[in-house]
Amino acid sequence: MYIDFRKRFMFLVLSLLINATGHALTISTNLGSAVWTASAVNINNCFSINSLSLVIFLEGLAINCLVSLIDKKRKISKFLLDLLFITPFSILVQYFTNYLEGLNLQHQLLLIRIVLDILGIVFISLGTSLYQRANIVLYSNDDFMQTIRFMFLHGDATKAQIIHFLVSHAIWAVGIGTIISFFFQGSMIKWFDIHAFKHLKHYDI
Repeated sequence: MYIDFRKRFMFLVLSLLINATGHALTISTNLGSAVWTASAVNINNCFSINSLSLVIFLEGLAINCLVSLIDKKRKISKFLLDLLFITPFSILVQYFTNYLEGLNLQHQLLLIRIVLDILGIVFISLGTSLYQRANIVLYSNDDFMQTIRFMFLHGDATKAQIIHFLVSHAIWAVGIGTIISFFFQGSMIKWFDIHAFKHLKHYDI
C-alpha cells in the first residue's frame, strides 16, 4: 500500500512528539536514558552548559557530519533536512523534560520510575520506527543507525543499535534505561516495524 507524502509527513510529526516524550521520560525519571540522551545529559551536566537542547543540537550536528562521511552518495539536501529535524526535536525534548521534572518524577516510588523509564524506551523505539520508515527527515543519530543498518547489516536493527552505542561512546550514564536500551531497543524497533502501522513501509531506502 502506497502512502503519499502528506501522510508520511503526518507520521513524521507524530513520531517526533512520541520520541521527544520518550526521551523526556527517561531523563526525568533519572534511571538511565537511551543512547544519545545519555551522552547529551552527561555532557550538559559535566560542562555546566545548562541547555540540554543546545547539547542535543550540537551532538546531532556532529553525527550528521559523520553520516555524510560514511555515506558518500548522501545528498547535501539530506544533510540540511536532517539539520532541520534537530531544532524542533531538541526544543521539544527540553520542553517535555522541564514539564516532567516539574512533576518530581524522580522522587516517586522506584517501581513507578522504573515503569515510566521503560515506557520512555518503548516510546523512543516506536517513534524511531515511525520516522525511519517515513524517511523524510531523521534525527542525525537515528540516520547514523539507519545508514549502518541498511548499508552494512542487511536491515538488522538490533546489530545496528549495538554498533551505534559503540561508535557514539554514549554509555556514560548507565542506568536501568540505558541497559534496556542497549539490549532491547533494536529489537523493539524491529517489532514496531512489523506490527505498528503495518501499511507504513521503509521509503527511499
